[in-house]
Amino acid sequence: MIPVNYRKRLIEKDIEEKMRYSGAVVLEGPKWCGKSTTAELFSKTIIKLQNPITKKQYQTLATISKDEVLQGDKPILFDEWQEVPEIWDFIRLDIDENRYKGAYILTGSTKKQNLPVSHTGTGRINTIYMRPMSLFESGNSSGLVSFSALFRGETIKPVKSSISITDIAQYICRGGWPESIDLDFNDQLLVARDLLEGIIKNDVDEVDGVKKNKEKIRKLIRSYARNISTLVTNKTIYQDQNNEGLLLDYKTFDSYVNALQRLFIIENVKAWSPKIRSSYTIRTSDKKQFVDPSIAVAALGLSVDKLKHDFNTFGFFFESICTRDIRIYAQMINGEVYHYLDSSGLEIDLVVELHDARWAAIEVKMGENEVEKAASNLKKLAHLNEKNQPTFLMILTNTQMAYQRQDGIFVVPVGCLKD
Repeated sequence: MIPVNYRKRLIEKDIEEKMRYSGAVVLEGPKWCGKSTTAELFSKTIIKLQNPITKKQYQTLATISKDEVLQGDKPILFDEWQEVPEIWDFIRLDIDENRYKGAYILTGSTKKQNLPVSHTGTGRINTIYMRPMSLFESGNSSGLVSFSALFRGETIKPVKSSISITDIAQYICRGGWPESIDLDFNDQLLVARDLLEGIIKNDVDEVDGVKKNKEKIRKLIRSYARNISTLVTNKTIYQDQNNEGLLLDYKTFDSYVNALQRLFIIENVKAWSPKIRSSYTIRTSDKKQFVDPSIAVAALGLSVDKLKHDFNTFGFFFESICTRDIRIYAQMINGEVYHYLDSSGLEIDLVVELHDARWAAIEVKMGENEVEKAASNLKKLAHLNEKNQPTFLMILTNTQMAYQRQDGIFVVPVGCLKD
């Protein structure tokens, strides 16, 4: 049964596809991004292991009988399966014995360390990563420009976006959390804050079983938030902790960052390394990013007004929400998202590369006054890749009009884009 107010998720197509050829599908991603609700659409039996009573019951069953654990009409959903990790091997064996397809769905909000799993399940159990909602999924983007259609070589007609600067700031602060979409705006902000508090107070300890200093974790997330959409190094962020009077050895710092990555909260953008003939060295630093910009907003105590009165900071957060959406749309066509920087100073915000080697470059710019510089950078990168030209070049903006320039570059408001 589809829940009331459920908004269709793009990831549903991936789930349907993988269930046709996989014995089980694992849906991973941050808490509150909608994994459980979407997974329930594909399930006949639902077992919520985050419930302490259910968890204890299945921990006991796991010591008695595989058949008891896997009892129920298929497909069976094990929500937060890592709470009873023995389930993984039981499912793998059941798939092997019965040659099942689409028999199980597992969701997980944490990649816990040292889980007692004896086999990876490769070929039988396939994983899908789920992020919070894009602006198209939340109903805020008109979807008049299709990202996948641009990769098919289609052009665009001039169309308008109705999203204003204030709207963009609100969407950044709200985030893409399904539970927040229909709330009043003030309540929407509380969702991201509560999520962040839950991560700090509970989840960072559970991910590896090591109790952590909450104040140091809080400061670390704040430091990451201050450097969102930048190429600062971990060393710089580590030093930032010491500048705030928090003595933290690097090994502990590294374990804290690892915990946030395993909770799918930090999701940095890796550097693109194309095979090009150039006298310039390609930089390989990750760009600092969260899975959703609202986490950084909550960490820094920002608001719509604060963003609008600090246009420089607004620009970094605008790149963050654009990165989130482009990642969601690229995933639908088997694409990976990177950034580009070389020793000449040429920097491109986002590069999307598909599995068949097609690629596109995207510059994220807040205003029309930056469009010409962005276009110049895009054309420089295309010139460096003469043997493998981009399928398209795009300037992703917050402006109202989507159109194609005379040089072929697309200018597209994020409020017009869809998968």
